[in-house]
Amino acid sequence: MRLLLDTHIWLWALLEPERLDPPMARRLSRGDSELWLSPISVWEAHLLAERGRLELDRAAAAWLDDALRRVPLRDAPLTRDVARRSREVGLDHDDPADRFLAATAAVYDLVLLTADDRLRQGTGYRVFGGR
Repeated sequence: MRLLLDTHIWLWALLEPERLDPPMARRLSRGDSELWLSPISVWEAHLLAERGRLELDRAAAAWLDDALRRVPLRDAPLTRDVARRSREVGLDHDDPADRFLAATAAVYDLVLLTADDRLRQGTGYRVFGGR
């Protein structure tokens, strides 16, 4: 399965794996799962660290560089198609990061792995566990 990790799922997997529900943890650990990450998630993690909402053991840039080297993830580039699709996905809110993640899943035909109920209820993209 080709999975796009929502920012919190990526961070939980790295920092607090016990927060992942068992089906998500199993899916992440399966050898046949292809894991993807959007640059939006890197940006969000950096913002969270800057705002003190994500506690890291070193500067955010150094931690992110390390995390990205340690865990093999495929890049899901932010493209013009993703930007356009971000306005077409069915979400009941306008959080730009969520819109970009949903659109990325749609454009690259990935399954979004998220625990966010608002994203789980959206339309126009696939979510792990289905709807």
